[in-house]
Amino acid sequence: MPIEILMPALSPTMEEGTLAKWLVKEGDTVASGDVMCEIETDKATMEFEAVDEGTIGKILVEEGTEGVKVNAAIAVLLEDGESASDIGATPASKPEPAAKEEAAPAPASAPAAAAAAPAAPKSNDGTRVFATPLARRIAAQKGLDLSAINGSGPHGRIIKSDVEKAQATPATADAPKAAAPSAPAGPSSDAIAKMYEGRDYEEVKLDGMRKIIAARLTEAKQTVPHFYLRRDIKLDALLEFRSTLNGQLADRKIKLSVNDFIIKACALALQQVPDANAVWAGDRILKLTPSDVAVAVAIEGGLFTPVLQDSHQKSLSALSAEMKDLATRARDRKLAPHEYQGGSFAISNLGMFGIDNFDAVINPPHGAILAVGAGAKKPVVGKDGELAIATVMSVTLSVDHRVIDGALGAELLNAIVANLENPLAMLA
Repeated sequence: MPIEILMPALSPTMEEGTLAKWLVKEGDTVASGDVMCEIETDKATMEFEAVDEGTIGKILVEEGTEGVKVNAAIAVLLEDGESASDIGATPASKPEPAAKEEAAPAPASAPAAAAAAPAAPKSNDGTRVFATPLARRIAAQKGLDLSAINGSGPHGRIIKSDVEKAQATPATADAPKAAAPSAPAGPSSDAIAKMYEGRDYEEVKLDGMRKIIAARLTEAKQTVPHFYLRRDIKLDALLEFRSTLNGQLADRKIKLSVNDFIIKACALALQQVPDANAVWAGDRILKLTPSDVAVAVAIEGGLFTPVLQDSHQKSLSALSAEMKDLATRARDRKLAPHEYQGGSFAISNLGMFGIDNFDAVINPPHGAILAVGAGAKKPVVGKDGELAIATVMSVTLSVDHRVIDGALGAELLNAIVANLENPLAMLA
């Protein structure tokens, strides 16, 4: 029986994607692990590998098609002995792009293409279970609960051999779904456009990344109880130390930035205040042992937050090289999901744009994010009361109050400030 190849979920946030390029054509033979196509997610362009072996019988979605829903059929794979004539029951029409939010629900007579892509099974905790069409078919025949099977395929996908090895167990009934929250009140997009009739404007289509950013940050501001802590940091000792190091590292073509020191200072502070090195996990708090620090990188049309894992254990030069590599690949949208997921803490630095200070939005499930402004010469009062000029940088720590209380957040920010004002101690 022909196997439908479904649009994969290549990241936890992916709901739809763009089929950027086919690397196979109808009639080609593929084996498990062969790259079949390139798919653009909300964050990156990634290769999609075959899980089953067979012949590409029909391509259902053309190159460049946007808004292809996860689990929608994109092609049909023929197994040994099958031919194109066996594809009779397989939908030949390509999936419809994602409908606008204002669109009415699809009628019962919607095209078979939509019905032919069943939603992926769910585990007991409601998370999606990824399995190949053949694995799902065998599991149904054997009465297996897919949520109880560990997948050995790419990205943990359950494949044929996994279900063949599994013992038959009755599938559990889906837990009742919670009622979907009602849409926020407000004018529709058409109503807003009508307000500007007769005025010149350009309508900018939202791509996948911008849609995800809008949804996630709206959710963050609505559901995460933010509070904010602010401090000024004297940078003169750090700038002098950085200049000395860069002079000594010039032969190795290494140039440390202030941001490299900020990453290191935050990583060490998370070790010095371990209770703040935590994330919100719905019904519990997860306290991390390593300092995995995310750093916001602006790209055309959006934002990435690549994560530097084990930052507390890395030298300044190693952090600098890794950050440059991650930022370059982020701008090219070539990061793998594991490179921008995770972490407990983030840094957003707008100082290079001349911003004095700002409040950053927490990126769930992180416990906090540090907003960094520009360093500027300012009058300060010294220890003995004398007036002097110093380079001062303003920072704001946005904190999730579910994870970190006020006193703990203040302790974390004080540790960050101490590390930056005494940079030599960071190398001890």
